[in-house]
Amino acid sequence: MKAELIIIGDEILIGQIIDTNSSWICSRLEEIGIQVQQISTIADQEAAIIEALTLASTRSEVILMTGGLGPTKDDVTKKALVKFFNSELVLDETVLKHVESIFEKYNRPMPPDNRTQAEVLAISEVLFNKAGTAPGMWIDSNDNHFVVMPGVPTEMKYLMVHEVLPRLQHTVGRTIRQRINILTAGLGESFLAEKIRPIEDRLPPYIHLAYLPSYGQVRLRLSGMGENEVKIKNELIAFSNEIKHSLKDYFINDTDEPLAVSLVNLMSDRGLTLSTAESCTGGLCSHMITSVPGSSKVFLGGVISYSNDVKINSLGVKQETLNKFGAVSEQTALEMVNGVHKVLYSDYSISITGIAGPGGGSPGKPVGTVWIAVKGLKNTVSRQFSFGPLREENVMKAAKNALIMLFRLVNEENQIK
Repeated sequence: MKAELIIIGDEILIGQIIDTNSSWICSRLEEIGIQVQQISTIADQEAAIIEALTLASTRSEVILMTGGLGPTKDDVTKKALVKFFNSELVLDETVLKHVESIFEKYNRPMPPDNRTQAEVLAISEVLFNKAGTAPGMWIDSNDNHFVVMPGVPTEMKYLMVHEVLPRLQHTVGRTIRQRINILTAGLGESFLAEKIRPIEDRLPPYIHLAYLPSYGQVRLRLSGMGENEVKIKNELIAFSNEIKHSLKDYFINDTDEPLAVSLVNLMSDRGLTLSTAESCTGGLCSHMITSVPGSSKVFLGGVISYSNDVKINSLGVKQETLNKFGAVSEQTALEMVNGVHKVLYSDYSISITGIAGPGGGSPGKPVGTVWIAVKGLKNTVSRQFSFGPLREENVMKAAKNALIMLFRLVNEENQIK
């Protein structure tokens, strides 16, 4: 079964907001075996909406629309639906009472325009929206299922979870789709592909392996499609186990969770603590750690030693070291990691110092040069990275690679693998 998304909103087309709805909807549909084959982002214009609906109905069995259901004049989705389906709008009394109750709850009078939010297409099945005022609509027409939802992410997600997905799971024509995600770090996409080529060459045509690289990591998505759910699941597990064994030195997890989550869980389970000393990353590495629920069991604190004075006064970096080797050097990174380790009494420590850019580089140390050091229970490791000219990418790559180095050292010293 094929699906198509129609995202309505001038604010998306002019870059005022970022469309996060599409990726979320696609991932939920993929989980139940419905393949999204096209996404269209269009303006709040009747003609554009009607044209998009006309084209989508010739290509896909399921068409999902978001946006344009508000009470203001620029929200024209319902008008376009009336023309496309040759239907009419009717007032739904249950929805109207719900909208009125929201205004009563906050002791505010309801503007007359909000009454229009209770109007739905006469041929539709109302999808009741407990997360907001605009109801969704389900319309069956010929061989197509049309789903109309508000564009507000919280309201769209509520309707998808409670109304849309349960209905779609009972439609005819879905193909069972299963997947296993394998997160790796420390080896590039092409090198990974070379190592597991013999396994990939043996994959049957209904099992596909995709490579999804990102900042020092590659997520391998192993997916299978077919009617025999048990058979597909067993084959995916068997192939994923082979891949994990082949990439054991680079394997992070197969739980579909970010690296930082695996790292926090790993250290928390073993009662280990962490501290950070960051220069060019400005606290991003610490932020990644503390964004994980439960990180307080692991993370003690950090020092953002952006200036040399802070490196000297807070971390004990020697002025002589800075004069001789510079702030971006292995020697400085090692003194930073030893300093924060001593100050915060942590089991493990990270230090990062580099030239994020766009300025500050030199022929010997161009923009993108970063030194990272990690101190553990027994060993201290350090490594130089040469990233590129883009500041944002350099900062992100530095923070991610610091976590990768830490993950590896924790594994090695605790003999987990």
